[in-house]
Amino acid sequence: MTGQSLTLLEVEALARAAHEGQTDKAGRPYAEHLAAVAEGVRLRGGSPEQQAAAWLHDSVEDDALSAEWLASAALPEAVKAIVLAVTKRPGEPLEEYAARILATPGAVLVKEADLAHNADPVRLSVLDDPTRDRLSAKYAYVRSLLGITVP
Repeated sequence: MTGQSLTLLEVEALARAAHEGQTDKAGRPYAEHLAAVAEGVRLRGGSPEQQAAAWLHDSVEDDALSAEWLASAALPEAVKAIVLAVTKRPGEPLEEYAARILATPGAVLVKEADLAHNADPVRLSVLDDPTRDRLSAKYAYVRSLLGITVP
C-alpha cells in the first residue's frame, strides 16, 4: 500500500461513526465494546495494528463497513487481514472460524480481547438465562479452539 495509513485515532473515530446508533445485546452503545476490546488488546501488549483491528473487528460482520471499503482503506495489510480473520461468516462452523484466526498473525490476541469483554460477567448479567448460558458456552468453546486460557 502506498501513501499514509490512517492513525489509530482516525480508526477509532471511523469505527465509532460506523457503529453510531448500534447497541450490544445488553442495550449499551456498541462503541463501548469496541473501546473495551481495543483497550484489552493494548493491555495485552498488542501492536498499533492489532489495536486498529480491534476498533474495526466487528465492522464488516455487522455491516457497519463493507468488505470493499476495508479492501481500499488506507490501512496496513496486517490490519485488514486481522479484521477479515475475526469476521464470522454466516453459517460458518466455529472450527473453521477458529482455524482462520489461528492462521492469521496477530488475530488471536484481538479475538482474545473480544472474548474477554463478551464474557465479562457484568455484561452477561443483564441477559436472560438462556441467552447468557448459550453465549457463555459458545465463548468457552471458541477460547478452547484458540488455545486461550482464562486466568
